[in-house]
Amino acid sequence: MKVGITGGIGSGKSIVTRIFKSLGIPVYNADDAAKRLMNTNPVLRINLQNLFGEDIFPNEGAFDRKKLAAIVFHQPELLQKLNNLVHPSVGTDYQEWQHKQKAPYTIREAAILYESGTHVDLDAVIMVDAPENLRIERIKERDRRTENEIKAIIHQQWLAEELRARANFIIENDDTHPVIPQVLAIHQQLLSYGRK
Repeated sequence: MKVGITGGIGSGKSIVTRIFKSLGIPVYNADDAAKRLMNTNPVLRINLQNLFGEDIFPNEGAFDRKKLAAIVFHQPELLQKLNNLVHPSVGTDYQEWQHKQKAPYTIREAAILYESGTHVDLDAVIMVDAPENLRIERIKERDRRTENEIKAIIHQQWLAEELRARANFIIENDDTHPVIPQVLAIHQQLLSYGRK
């Protein structure tokens, strides 16, 4: 089985995937893969340079995430072009990774699972949710961003209600519902589906 994990920025996807990893479930992080491929895939690098200029690859190598983010942040058409370049490479990388896995199910973690259309290849989706004010506080601590920057990112992502309506499972990561029992319950259900 192929399972997706999604949720808005600061919802706690990484914490949840760490718990699944501790249960022996392989996790593919689409955002990490995108960063890696933008540095290592020669065709993708050339396409990115053609679109954004050589300045996004300073110092003989790693692309400048902040510079690229500043370019695309207020230009939706450029962001779409960036996604159109990166998502196919991530999709191919994910398929190659998936074929090597032997676990009863695997997890693909992506903030924009639905927006990118990659949910169509999955058997189930888990949504991690948290109140917006809590998400903002978490991101402030983690990324040292301003509240306005965080809200701008949140408003570019799908609303929590949209994600909740589409998800097969929901994990409440609101600091009142313990996360581990929720993950364990979903894990047991996924194992039982795999045995059917």
